[in-house]
Amino acid sequence: MAQQNHQPIYPCIWCKNNNAREIADFYVSVFPDTKITDENQYVNIIAIGGQRIMLLNGNAETTPNPSISLMYMTTSEKEVEDLYAKLTEGGSTLMALDSYPFSPKYAWVEDRYGVSWQLIAGEAKDIIQKVVPTMMFTGDNNGKAEEAMRLYTSLFPESEIRGILRYTGEEGEIRGNIQHAEFVVNGYLMMAMDSSYPHAFNFNEGVSLVVECDTQEEIDHYWDGLTTDGGKEVMCGWLTDKYGVSWQVTPSEFEELILKSPKVFEAMLKMKKMDIGKLKEAAESPE
Repeated sequence: MAQQNHQPIYPCIWCKNNNAREIADFYVSVFPDTKITDENQYVNIIAIGGQRIMLLNGNAETTPNPSISLMYMTTSEKEVEDLYAKLTEGGSTLMALDSYPFSPKYAWVEDRYGVSWQLIAGEAKDIIQKVVPTMMFTGDNNGKAEEAMRLYTSLFPESEIRGILRYTGEEGEIRGNIQHAEFVVNGYLMMAMDSSYPHAFNFNEGVSLVVECDTQEEIDHYWDGLTTDGGKEVMCGWLTDKYGVSWQVTPSEFEELILKSPKVFEAMLKMKKMDIGKLKEAAESPE
């Protein structure tokens, strides 16, 4: 499986009980080839099969939901079965562990921390990334998956829509809506689908997408592109796009800066869009 040397986009899971380390340890115990790669008082970063995931400490009542799930891809049916057993302990099943037309072994589960995982066995040639964030467009967003993919791929470099499978209308869904699609943004694989079922959830901050930027020009570009036409600026580099998807647009050197001085964190708290220049000034200012 191809691995990326740099992963400028990756998912972030909100840990509402300030228990990022606990969750990180759990995932290390559950998934093969998984390790904690970085840790501070705010976040734990883990890598599953080389794919980064941020676990963010927080105390707001924000929880993940299936609107953004994490697709775990493997060639081993036994691995799917083992992961299903571990993740459903204290969790729940959203789609039963079984064989399906699209996979000999598949399950959709919610773990004990509320994070949704799709576990799927497939052929090695089809696995270009171990963990793939998967967006489900529900409610007022139903039918907008293709529009969203076209927005995202227009904003990021190294982007393309790799394939779209549409509903025929025989599934109880709207003909022409997206049953499954794959798209790449900045070299990072993601997936999307529409669902007209009456789900009691939509996109929220429980699972967000981090975008690391090397320059202020990049930050400005993504910030402006994602907040346009109904998106909203939040705080500390957070925004929601027109569909309600949460993004964190942040300098790639942010951790390095914040280690230099606590004033960097104080400066960030006053910002909506990140300003690299002001963060660097805070890092170099006397205590």
